[in-house]
Amino acid sequence: MAGIINRRDLEFQLFEVLDTEALTSRPRYAEHSKETFLAVLDTAEAMATEKFAPHNHKADANEPTFDGRSVTMIPEVKEALQAFCEAGFIAAAHDFERGGMQLPVTMTQAAFSLFKGANVGTAAYPFLTIGNANVIHRFGSEAQKEKYLAPLLAGRFFGTMALTEPQAGSSLSDITTSATPNPDGTYSLRGNKIFISGGDHELSENIVHLVLARIPGGPPGVKGISLFIVPKFRVNDDGTLGQRNDVTLTGLIHKMGYRGTTSTMLSFGEKGECIGELVGEEHKGLSYMFHMMNEARIGVGMGAVMLGYRGYLASLEYARERPQGRAPTNKNPAEPQLKIIEHADVRRMLLAQKAYVEAGYALCLYCARLVDETKVGAGETAAEASLLLDLLTPIAKSWPSQWCLEANSLAIQIHGGYGYTREYPVEQFYRDNRLNPIHEGTHGIQALDLLGRKAVMNGGAAMKLFVREAQQTIAAARSDATLATCAGELDAALGDVAATLQALGPVLATNPTLALANAVPFLEAFGHTVIAWIWLRQALAAQRGLACGIAADADFYRGKLAACRWFYRWELPKTKQWHELLRSLDDTTLTMPPESF
Repeated sequence: MAGIINRRDLEFQLFEVLDTEALTSRPRYAEHSKETFLAVLDTAEAMATEKFAPHNHKADANEPTFDGRSVTMIPEVKEALQAFCEAGFIAAAHDFERGGMQLPVTMTQAAFSLFKGANVGTAAYPFLTIGNANVIHRFGSEAQKEKYLAPLLAGRFFGTMALTEPQAGSSLSDITTSATPNPDGTYSLRGNKIFISGGDHELSENIVHLVLARIPGGPPGVKGISLFIVPKFRVNDDGTLGQRNDVTLTGLIHKMGYRGTTSTMLSFGEKGECIGELVGEEHKGLSYMFHMMNEARIGVGMGAVMLGYRGYLASLEYARERPQGRAPTNKNPAEPQLKIIEHADVRRMLLAQKAYVEAGYALCLYCARLVDETKVGAGETAAEASLLLDLLTPIAKSWPSQWCLEANSLAIQIHGGYGYTREYPVEQFYRDNRLNPIHEGTHGIQALDLLGRKAVMNGGAAMKLFVREAQQTIAAARSDATLATCAGELDAALGDVAATLQALGPVLATNPTLALANAVPFLEAFGHTVIAWIWLRQALAAQRGLACGIAADADFYRGKLAACRWFYRWELPKTKQWHELLRSLDDTTLTMPPESF
């Protein structure tokens, strides 16, 4: 079986591109070293390989069931999650005093990526729990932290985020779930939520839902949304579990992928007895929840990367082993067949996958590194990291969700007819990954956020900061004869982004409907430009590695340079057409009457 990831690539990203070891000079991470970081990765890789990967296919074939009373799933899921929790991975980024490892976010994301790659369905439960705990840690009261945070970090409780409602979908301004104040300071919730991942199961003692709801009399729209902690079982002040809360599982949703994760329809307050606790202040719930949502968006991107990575490694292994056909110049049927990796078109598909997944992985880890800078960087450094993270979050979520899904499609193609069968894993990787362009805000929603807000906010401050960072990479690459051409092409691509924003800026102010009609091509054009920058960063690191002359790593570094070259030759040129379309202010989609479809 092909591996979860190329471990050499993982260490290359962490220590040669991102210089994660430098974080150990910060007081928060001073007790760590490269050796402790590698030990964490070793543990994660072993556990992911031994506990998560073996039941990935079984969980897909035997999805959870609901008999009207409880959810049943294969026992391997709970066994894997118990091992994960006992190893301390849920609390890994938290303080030593809270039972955590006080690891940099870059390292926790790298470690967790291995679990996502091994079994994305099972990994979803701790993924949601980690995000849930982070919200309570940041915005909850001391009493709430005392009651909920410790069991969440220990894995005794699991968590969810409950936003979506049947009538509202992604339009959170239209949610109707209500939260009525009670005399004792709690709230009575009533409403319905849908597509709540991990919303019910028997994997933990309790489930802590973070629920968006409206307090009667609050402002309309998103300004009137508050956030509530609503446990499946009420929690007494001494930490013991009380009676079952009025949260009802009304049904499971059956999906084409991610089948190991329960996707639920939940009803809150059917009996009028659903009790919740307000998080923070009234009517500020969406800003609190966005802390978890943005974290989840980068996590969705990483999940997409890892599914793409698994498909790439599986198709690479298959291409190296599968004999079929001969060279175009060889017409002799008596000659032995070639392994299909010898065929140019198969190498094209492998190069494309490598370019997509290794760049997506580098981007998501870079965003994790920015999170670390927001936490432990000096004032201006932290502020700039936060600004850059805002700009790149839509890209980190959407670019891997689109292009690493394309990698999965290519993996199936390399397998030929076998790739379309359940006897090979690549068809499941594709099905699992197809959810990610929808998860945590669709492709179109991320595009509207990027063009309508992130790229132009504060006079384009975030975009100017990105250009500054990219220009530093360009300057370094110009002095390298191998990379100078790429440096010039990236510089030109940045110029195209600037020209497009200059053309769209006035239209955004006067006719936003027209300006945003083609927001997705802008997301794709800017996304490809970001990825070109990510590849140039990797290429510079590869050149440094080659200069060190370690023969064992030469093929690895040459592979990085070839993938960079491929992306600049095959993918970056696509952005010119996208920019031309954007600047033309094409209104075809707006002028097409609905009745004409």
